[in-house]
Amino acid sequence: MTLRIPALITAILERDLRLALRHGADTLGAVLFFILAGALFPLALGPSPELLRRMAPGIVWVCALLAALLPLDRLFGSELEDGSLDQLLMTGLPPSLIALAKMIAHWLTTGLPLLLAAGPLAIMLGMPTTSMMVLLTGLFLGTLILSLIGGMAASVVLGARRGGVLLPLLVLPLTTPALIFGAAALDAAQTGLSWGPDLELLGAFLAAALPLCPLAAGAGLRAAVE
Repeated sequence: MTLRIPALITAILERDLRLALRHGADTLGAVLFFILAGALFPLALGPSPELLRRMAPGIVWVCALLAALLPLDRLFGSELEDGSLDQLLMTGLPPSLIALAKMIAHWLTTGLPLLLAAGPLAIMLGMPTTSMMVLLTGLFLGTLILSLIGGMAASVVLGARRGGVLLPLLVLPLTTPALIFGAAALDAAQTGLSWGPDLELLGAFLAAALPLCPLAAGAGLRAAVE
C-alpha cells in the first residue's frame, strides 16, 4: 500500500486538473475577480499615483484572498454530491492525503493563476518593479496557505446547511496573519526596509499549516461521509 500512495495522489491530482480544464469557469472567474476588484480601487481612491503605490500591497493581498475563496465551496462539495468522495475514501488512501491532494489541485488551478496575474495588477497600481520579487515570493507562500486553510475549512462545513455562508467566516480570520505578513513584507520592500523577517514569518505559518490543515481536513471528510 505504501508504494501505491504516490500513484493514488497523482491520480487524484490528474483527475482534478482534467476537471478544471474541462470546466474552466472557476479558474477564470477567480482571475477575473482578482483583476477587476483591483481595478476598482483606483476609481474609488482617485488617480493619485503616490496613494495607489502606497496602498498597492494591501490591495493585491486582499484581492488575492477574496479571489481564492470563490472556488472553495466546490472543492469537496461536488464529490460529496455525486458519491465519488466515498469511492476516494475506499481506495485505502488516508483521508488527510486525499485532502492534501485536493488542496494542491486547488492551488494549481486557482493560486497559480492568481500568482501569474499579480504582476500585471501590481504594475497597474504603480508598484515599482524592484518589489516584484518580494511580491511573487510572498504570494507564492500566501496562496499555498490560502489553499491549505481553505481546504480545511471546506471540509469542516462539508454537508452543513448554508456551508457557503460559513466558509468565508472560517477562512478569513485564519488567513489574517498571512495577509499581515505578506503585505508588510511588500510594504517594507517599497520603503527600503528589511522585508526578510516578514517572509520568514510567512514561511513559518506555511510550515505549521502544511501538516495540520490536511489532518484536520481528513477528519472533516470522515465526518461528512458517516
